[in-house]
Amino acid sequence: MRIRIVDAFTDRPFAGNPAGVLLLDDAFPDDDRLQNIALEVNHAETAFAHRLPGGGEADWALRWFTPATEVAMCGHATLATAHVLHTTGVHAGPVRFATRSGVLVATPAEDGSITLDFPTAPLTPVATPAGVAEALGAEPLTAFDTGPNIGDLLLELGDEKTVHALHPDLKALAAYSERGIIATARAENPELGYDFVSRCFFPNVGIDEDPVTGSAHTALAPYWSRRLGRTTLTGLQASPRSGRVCTDLRGERTLLTGRAVTVIEGELLT
Repeated sequence: MRIRIVDAFTDRPFAGNPAGVLLLDDAFPDDDRLQNIALEVNHAETAFAHRLPGGGEADWALRWFTPATEVAMCGHATLATAHVLHTTGVHAGPVRFATRSGVLVATPAEDGSITLDFPTAPLTPVATPAGVAEALGAEPLTAFDTGPNIGDLLLELGDEKTVHALHPDLKALAAYSERGIIATARAENPELGYDFVSRCFFPNVGIDEDPVTGSAHTALAPYWSRRLGRTTLTGLQASPRSGRVCTDLRGERTLLTGRAVTVIEGELLT
């Protein structure tokens, strides 16, 4: 099997969020093998895809694994997989992926960007859990549950500087949601090209801090669209690698647009 490492939600190598991508010749092997490969790749997610028979509702089956577990939704590894399919000529035009989160569509544009069509996360306001401010290292203004597909606690903080300065207690954070914490704030200077900033900490799936999280933006998009009064926004994920996600809220669906760069290509020998 060919294996590629793709940096997603960036237009340059060694930025954005790296994902492993493996295109399989036929059906998925057993889960233990998939998990072992993902552990060996050791990126936030490794995507496995295989072609489906023609005439169905999807073109490819797609699954995502962190080094520790399978996840229900992953934006950056979906973007990375679509990038590989298009740049290698394996698939032309929009590609429909059958996933645990339903059929997800990735559409390439002439400028090289790819737009993902994902379900919008349902946001439910919740009381700020006792102790989460101490674990995060900042006092949240609001707290929202993001629903079953994402499984995060979304917390708005006082300002962008606070988000950048976070040094959370990751072990303590693990107690507050299924996957982890999305910390966000309004951009201090929108003239820099982004409307809000975020950081994502996912200790429960083996990811201390995710570099750029497409799935989190299905929750950030409706949250900030309501706050800012616009359906089209750009988010900066302020991890050390950093990356930007353009969002377009379409009711129950959210469009996520970004670019990707293949940085490594090789062969899986075992």
